[in-house]
Amino acid sequence: MFSRSAARTVSHARQFSSSAARQHKVAVLGAGGGIGQPLSMLLKLDKNVTSLSLYDIRGAPGVAADVSHIDADSTVKGYAADKLDEALEGVKVVVIPAGVPRKMSRDDLFNTNASIVRDLAAAVARVAPEAHLLIISNPVNSTVPIVSEVLKAAGVYDPRRVFGVTTLDVVRARRFLSEVTGAPTAETGVTVVGGHSGSTIVPLLSHNAHGKGVSGAAYDALVHRIQFGGDEVVQAKDGAGSATLSMAYAGAKFASTLLRGLNGEKGVVAPSFVKSDLFADQGVEYFSSNVELGPNGVEKIHPLGPLTASEEKLLAACLPDLKKNIEKGKAFVA
Repeated sequence: MFSRSAARTVSHARQFSSSAARQHKVAVLGAGGGIGQPLSMLLKLDKNVTSLSLYDIRGAPGVAADVSHIDADSTVKGYAADKLDEALEGVKVVVIPAGVPRKMSRDDLFNTNASIVRDLAAAVARVAPEAHLLIISNPVNSTVPIVSEVLKAAGVYDPRRVFGVTTLDVVRARRFLSEVTGAPTAETGVTVVGGHSGSTIVPLLSHNAHGKGVSGAAYDALVHRIQFGGDEVVQAKDGAGSATLSMAYAGAKFASTLLRGLNGEKGVVAPSFVKSDLFADQGVEYFSSNVELGPNGVEKIHPLGPLTASEEKLLAACLPDLKKNIEKGKAFVA
C-alpha cells in the first residue's frame, strides 16, 4: 500500500498469533449486489470472521446459501428485506456496499444512495450502536458524513468507528504505477489521500521510490488515471455497471485490516476517509489519510508528510471540492 509502512504491517501480520485473535461477527448490508456478492465470499474466507450476516432487500438468503458452502470455518446466514434488525444483532463490523451502481459521476448517485445509507445507519444506531461501520456506498465523500450525522442524532456517534473505504484508490495506484514503471506491485505502494472521487483523490507518488521517477506528461497521465480509473470500468461495461470485483476486493482488504487492528495487532496502518483534524481549520471535517487501527478503531491519524509542488497543487484542488461534498452530505440529514 505504502512502502515502508506496508512492509512493517506485513511483518507484524506474519508474527501475529492467530490463536490470540478475537473473532468477530460481520454484517454486509447490500449483500445481493454486484459488490456485495464477491465481498461476502471474500469475507467468508477471512480467518478473523466468526460469522457473516448477509442482508439485502432481495437475494441475500440465496447468496448466503451459496457462500455457506465454502469450506471456511465461519458461519453464514442470509436475511430478507424485513429482517434488518435480526441481521445486525451482535455484529461487530458492518460493511455497507448497498445502493445503485455508478453509471457516470458519483454525484449522480447521491439522492438514491444517500437515502439508503441514511436508513441503514439508523438501523445500526438502534441495534448495534457499538459496531464499526465501513462505508462503500458512493459518493463516499458525502455518505460518510450522512452516517455520522445519523449516529450523532441517535446519541451513539464515535468518530473512531466510522470509515469511508477508499482502499480501491490505493489498489489502483499500486497497479497503475507498476504498469508505468515495470516494477512489481510489491514495490509500488502509493499513499493516496483526500477523498474518493475525481479531483479529491490525491496520490502521493513522491512517497514511493518508483513514483518519484515519474514526471512530466507521464506523471499527469498517471495521476489522472488514478483519479478517474473508475470511469474506465463504467465505459468498458457500456452502461451496465461500475467497478464491482475490484471494489469488493478493496472492501474486503480494508475490512480484514480493520479486524487485525481490532484484535490488538500492532502497527496496522491503512488509508481511510474518517473524521480528521488535518484540514478541519479549512472546513474539511473528513479526510482520507493513513490511519493507525486498533481495538477502538481509529487510534491515530498520520500526517501527510512532505509533498512536492505538484502534490501541493493537487491538494489545493482537492480541498474545496471535498468541502462541498461533505457539506452536501450533512445538509441531507439536517
